[in-house]
Amino acid sequence: MSNYENIPARKDDVLQIYTDGASRNNPGPAASAFVFVKGEKIIRSDAMFIGEDTNNVAEYKAAIAALDEAVSHTRGKVELYSDSALLVNQVTGKWKIKKEHLKKLYDEVMHYVRRFEQVKFLHVSRENEFIKQADELCNKCLDRSLGC
Repeated sequence: MSNYENIPARKDDVLQIYTDGASRNNPGPAASAFVFVKGEKIIRSDAMFIGEDTNNVAEYKAAIAALDEAVSHTRGKVELYSDSALLVNQVTGKWKIKKEHLKKLYDEVMHYVRRFEQVKFLHVSRENEFIKQADELCNKCLDRSLGC
């Protein structure tokens, strides 16, 4: 599931990315999603089923997929918003990464971060309108993948 709107980029534009991950039964069937926003308009969104995994892995995989896709939209400034305190605090260095599988995902995030002029990671509430849209994408993806 995805949608696009072509909005020309200006030099000082910041690509805002909202990500979410979901796992039913944690661990269980999991999905990741992202929403790209420029000037309060959604310009791209997507969701992917990632199989059986945890919510934390789904959150990391959402950030990885979003940053991978963002390269086709900008090499400049990116703000990645997530409702996952774990993701944001680990990638900004505020929290230690104690689990090896999350360290590998962190390393992958950092691989993509190097492709941009600047990437900021910001924690936002689950009530944020674009986080809600990413969450809805995750749930629709899970429903489709599970035959709901």
